[in-house]
Amino acid sequence: MRLRDRIGISDEWQTRLSRLMLFAMVGLFAIGVERGSTGIIVNTGVGLLVAQLPAVLERDYNIALDPGLTLWISSAVFLHAVGVVGLPGAEQNFYATIPGWDHVTHALSSSVVAAVGYTTVRALEEHSPDLVLPPRFTFVFVLLFVMAFGVLWEVIEFSLGLLATTLGSGNILTQYGLEDTMLDLVFDTIGAIIVATWGTAHLTDVVGHVEGWLDRNAGDSDS
Repeated sequence: MRLRDRIGISDEWQTRLSRLMLFAMVGLFAIGVERGSTGIIVNTGVGLLVAQLPAVLERDYNIALDPGLTLWISSAVFLHAVGVVGLPGAEQNFYATIPGWDHVTHALSSSVVAAVGYTTVRALEEHSPDLVLPPRFTFVFVLLFVMAFGVLWEVIEFSLGLLATTLGSGNILTQYGLEDTMLDLVFDTIGAIIVATWGTAHLTDVVGHVEGWLDRNAGDSDS
């Protein structure tokens, strides 16, 4: 049974929560503009773009994500955006004041990245009759995919921090030392393990949609 089925949240309420988070991120973006904060503007702006991904996939590629997956993506970008902004009037945001906020958002965001990797490799396997991937390979692939993305993200954070220091501007992304970076990677791995273990239960429908898209495009290229 899926987690959302155990919790008992209806599709209608999942859609409402996703929309509420989207509207809230618009407000957070406005706060960034009002404060003149490049970090808030960039992070909330990217979050708003990522939150549009389900609608874009359905509109342009006929790949429909169910409300639960849409809420999953929305929650990941929303918590990151809230963490960057923090409480009104506070000098520091949630990433700096709430222990573990960074690690929770890393685990949630990495689970979304893991879902992309899992969906891609499973759809390719279903689409190609000659491609057979053992479950252990898929598990390891998802872990490596997320770890590679996590390392890349940490490099980007470090590079942007150096650039901000050089230019004397505010940070867009902030690192809190080597120990924090290693913990981020640990929580990235936790998110990847969750998806690699329970991906079949939660991502079968979207794998089918992606496989269908691959089949349609293969048919168009052959005709």
